[in-house]
Amino acid sequence: MENEMFICVRCQGRFPMYECYEVSGDLLCPGCADTLTVNCDSCGTRIYAADDAGDEHYTLCESCRENRFVACENCGRLVPDGEAYYLPGADMPLCEYCYENAVDTVAIHDYNFKPEPIFHGEGTRYFGVELEIDHGGKDRDNAQELLEVANENAINLYIKTDGSLDDGLELITHPMTLDYHMNTMPWGEVLERALDLGYTSHKAYTCGLHIHISRLAFGSSYEQQETAIARLLYFVEKFWSELLRFSRRTRNQLDKWAARYGMKLHPMDILDDAKRYNFGRYMAVNLTNAHTVELRIFRGTLKLNTLLATLQLVNHLCDVSVFLSDQEIQELSWLDFLQQIYEPELIQYLKERSLYVNDPVTADEEE
Repeated sequence: MENEMFICVRCQGRFPMYECYEVSGDLLCPGCADTLTVNCDSCGTRIYAADDAGDEHYTLCESCRENRFVACENCGRLVPDGEAYYLPGADMPLCEYCYENAVDTVAIHDYNFKPEPIFHGEGTRYFGVELEIDHGGKDRDNAQELLEVANENAINLYIKTDGSLDDGLELITHPMTLDYHMNTMPWGEVLERALDLGYTSHKAYTCGLHIHISRLAFGSSYEQQETAIARLLYFVEKFWSELLRFSRRTRNQLDKWAARYGMKLHPMDILDDAKRYNFGRYMAVNLTNAHTVELRIFRGTLKLNTLLATLQLVNHLCDVSVFLSDQEIQELSWLDFLQQIYEPELIQYLKERSLYVNDPVTADEEE
């Protein structure tokens, strides 16, 4: 069989069988194969160049083009099926370039949208705010106005829909240090614009203010994080009445959206129970996220001082969770906790809610 020959269907030359290339049932010599054929980039099959079903980026056989690739709906470029991008709420595949350009023009994303986080400020203690606003419309122009205010100098905020709202939006910040929230993030302008557009938050029964805390804020190791988070849960349970007043929520609202785990003798007992019974995310302290711990107890607000005071309170909760021992937090009183507070925004708000040591003060109406 070593001397067996074949005739190339193209040039009609005779060649040894071991030099044969079979393409679509045809026998080709090496020269004709090099001239007339290509290999599929996906499966490696040799096909006639004239039958290439790919584009300028991929050489493909018909089967791979049909089963393994999709065409970008915008520019037509072929994309491996597992690497295509989709805009929120759409089923049209896009290449990476067209997706990135399209995302920049999307004002309102769907509920499941989650961009790559952009961290603002230096450190490991980052806070992400989710602020729900309602009754002003799920309106793209409104959302675009809010984004222009919030993102004038940096990408600080994105906006999503939320099924719990009647006719509103959810404003979500990228992770920020407290200093960035206080001094760089244009919260005052954002809240004022939301009010001008007819939105409410505190006045809408539907709205919450959720604060995500980076897990690294509780320590660099898993063990440090767990013990500090246990103390956070203990603090929330121990001072539930004070935090309920601070939150501006009703008990029924908290039972529905931010329920208690239940008080235990030791901080770690609460955390152990939380893990054992898998309560889900509708808890006062949501532990279901991989990289953050979420405080869900606060009612929404469009009042700047209330928003800043809430962030300052959360920062103090981190302090007591990280820097106090289990025994110290068990012995801590509310007055002891207040002695660590110095921020004028937080002191003002605590007085408004009759939670400070001095006489309460008259508060402006919440929005």
